[in-house]
Amino acid sequence: MFGMAEPQYTVASDSESTGEEKSSSAFPETAIGIDIGTSQCSVAVWNGSQVELLKNTRNQKLMRSYVTFKDEVPSGGVSNQLSHEYEILSGAAIFNMKRLIGRVDTDPVVHASKRLPFLVQTLDIGVRPFIAALVSNAWRSTTPEEVLAIFLVELRAMAEVQLKRPIRNVVLTIPVSFSRFQLTRIERACAMAGLHVLRLMPEPTAVALLYAQQQQQTVHENMGSGSEKNALIFNMGAGYCDVAVTATAGGVSQIKALAGAAIGGEDMLQNMMQHLLPNSENLFLSHGINEIKSLGLLRVATEDAIHRLSSQSSVQVDVDLRNGSKICKVVTREEFEEVNLKIFEKCESLLTQCLRDSKVDIEDLTDVILVGGCSYIPNIRNVVKGVCKKEELYKVINPLEAAVCGAALEGAVASGISDPFGSLDLLTIQATPLGVGIRADGNSFVPIIPRNTTMPARKELIFTTTHDNQTEALILVYEGEGTKVEENHLLGYFKIMGIPAAPKGIPEINVCMDIDASNALRVFAGVVMPGTDQPMAPFMEVRMPTVDDGHGWCAEALNRTYGSTLDLVTVQKKM
Repeated sequence: MFGMAEPQYTVASDSESTGEEKSSSAFPETAIGIDIGTSQCSVAVWNGSQVELLKNTRNQKLMRSYVTFKDEVPSGGVSNQLSHEYEILSGAAIFNMKRLIGRVDTDPVVHASKRLPFLVQTLDIGVRPFIAALVSNAWRSTTPEEVLAIFLVELRAMAEVQLKRPIRNVVLTIPVSFSRFQLTRIERACAMAGLHVLRLMPEPTAVALLYAQQQQQTVHENMGSGSEKNALIFNMGAGYCDVAVTATAGGVSQIKALAGAAIGGEDMLQNMMQHLLPNSENLFLSHGINEIKSLGLLRVATEDAIHRLSSQSSVQVDVDLRNGSKICKVVTREEFEEVNLKIFEKCESLLTQCLRDSKVDIEDLTDVILVGGCSYIPNIRNVVKGVCKKEELYKVINPLEAAVCGAALEGAVASGISDPFGSLDLLTIQATPLGVGIRADGNSFVPIIPRNTTMPARKELIFTTTHDNQTEALILVYEGEGTKVEENHLLGYFKIMGIPAAPKGIPEINVCMDIDASNALRVFAGVVMPGTDQPMAPFMEVRMPTVDDGHGWCAEALNRTYGSTLDLVTVQKKM
């Protein structure tokens, strides 16, 4: 492999998470930045003077994100490149981990993954989906976390060989729309691979950091004090689309607003496959070996066609699916855009939402930055230029390397590395990508910390009882944007006890939420009776999330059992 012994796959058990170990040397060790993409991934590190992307043994900076299970020892796309694209399509390779991790089987994103050339089974009851790879004619089950961990073990080995030192700390980029539950799953996959997560950075935030550094250097070169610049960052890869508006001055970038959704190149690919082979749904549901191979062949041909359509106005698609059917078709760019109209519309609505939330006028945008694999699609560029009313896009950033470079910069800053030239005097002021609140007022989601609140943040609301002599209240904590609780992610729950018997509406239940600088969420709750200053019973302090897999079940069961009796209502603030 690298002229060294094969790395043994040590994947710690799901429940173990590695404790924090400080390095004993006098020099802090620089954390590496990792961008785990849905389809590609890269690793970068601050080398003392600049950010450097690491390369694998085949001299690639960008590696395919997949793990093949065809032999006894599973191997990822870092060390072994597939001898043929065909292997990824024989059912033995698992990819798109980033779209499956931390999602339950009722999630539409999981349902869309059933059209991938491996097994994704759902029972639609709110538990983790069953995923499996085809190994010598048998389905071998695994979990998205485990696949990600195997992949991270290889990335880590690759980095250790190049940097000639052990690697422990990482900064990972994540989509804006990831729930806290998904974040804990990513952290767990890292722990299984022996890595300690210093920061999980939303992808556009990492790009904002890189942009801030570039602006700061430009100012240094011009010996001036830079004025504040507003930039819009649009990032779209295979699995996710993120938008951020950032205000930057003197190496400090403040995130004004974030928006994101699980839409990306993978959806465009599936829409095109459906367009090229209209009955493909039925063909692939059986997941027989031949069907999987046909599905794989169609996938490769379609992917190639989409890539070519970025530079050509029409392409010829010829593919023999080896099941008696052949596709021979000319596809135009207009057709591609029509088939994916809904995705382009969603991009547009994310852009307008983010601009509206940021309260920055379009005229005040200095730069519009387009990154991610989908940034090469002409219509994506047109949509972004159209919404932002800009003729020119920011050109100084490599669209495929921006996020990982930002993560590497954050890795150096967070590791306490100092740079004599001030290149690391950088700071990102983060914002919360999703609102956090509780279930109250019937089945409503009442946000306590709204989305796009500057972090760290601490806010509270007062609630009260819905029944006379109610002595307990159920606090169900959710995260998301929906008005009804079921449209949001359940993060956890606990009961408040010891409410003094009193008519409904008298006891005050104070619920306070705190997000600290490391993005940990704590929920405090307790009872105060009017006329007294002291809480009645001890306050509760709970770290979120507290739920595990199967939380879809759990939320339904809680609502069924306790919903009506332990409910709360918001106390309207007296003006």
